[in-house]
Amino acid sequence: MSYSGRMQNNHYYSVFFAPRGRDRIYDLGMQIAQMYLSPYDKLIGIIGESGSGKSMIIKGMFPGLELTNDDDGVNVRPLPLVDQSEYGFFTAHTYHLDIRFEAAFTQLGTLAEAITRAVKSGKRVIVEHFDLIYPLMNGMNANLMIGIGEEVIITRPTIFGPIPRELHERVARSVELRRMTHTAEDLCEAFLDEAELARCHHRDIKHGFVLSFPDHPPVVDLEAMENYVNDAIKRDLPISYVDDAHVRIGDNVQPCTGPRTHVASTGCIEGFRLLKRIVYDPMESCYLIAGRVGPGAGGDSIDDVNDISTD
Repeated sequence: MSYSGRMQNNHYYSVFFAPRGRDRIYDLGMQIAQMYLSPYDKLIGIIGESGSGKSMIIKGMFPGLELTNDDDGVNVRPLPLVDQSEYGFFTAHTYHLDIRFEAAFTQLGTLAEAITRAVKSGKRVIVEHFDLIYPLMNGMNANLMIGIGEEVIITRPTIFGPIPRELHERVARSVELRRMTHTAEDLCEAFLDEAELARCHHRDIKHGFVLSFPDHPPVVDLEAMENYVNDAIKRDLPISYVDDAHVRIGDNVQPCTGPRTHVASTGCIEGFRLLKRIVYDPMESCYLIAGRVGPGAGGDSIDDVNDISTD
């Protein structure tokens, strides 16, 4: 009996919260590789909007892989995937390309042919914006497909679907909530004094965020924190990338491990509110501040806290 090499034929769909910090996205990428990636996977499709963390997920899954859309790779021409040698000893085993980026240099039909040729030659190809090239792939879907919005969705499609467009529609709708959440989270951190900020950690919840403090509760006025953030929202402060470790909100430059995952200005944040009490987590022995954004943001009861995580 022949062996297809498909180790995870029964896996269809998994969902993770999409982290907002660079290191947390790297860690999730490593976890996805350990749990879902098979050595027999030849075509891996990555789907998501700009700034959603696609490249960081890839770097976490494939440490050391040179991404062709990195600043250092812009001048690598011709594109290694397109210029691959069919029998060369030194040809790569794994190729990466960003369809939206490469479309400025190469016809989509040429890219589709190069992907197909590499896969049929036993190479692995990781394709960002896979939804843009799929219509030209003659029905060849990815072995593993990952969509990144507010959630990270991992699916192992078949010839019958899901198709990339369906995944793109879902993550494109939700990524703006993730950006709003991250900006609101950073504004809350800006309100903390240095001592509390130094011991603050992060967690993810649906349509929101959690600031976690070990050992003892933070000394903070939650009503004043909420008013501070809502005042910044009303002032519609501009937000801009500074470097890989900092973001500028208005005139303030502050540390941030995901400086590209923000709304354009604070006025884009909808429905921000805080849970007006600090929650104790007995399993982790830590104290939590929970915030939420978006339409229908939750209130102050324990039922609303549950809704944050499950709606």
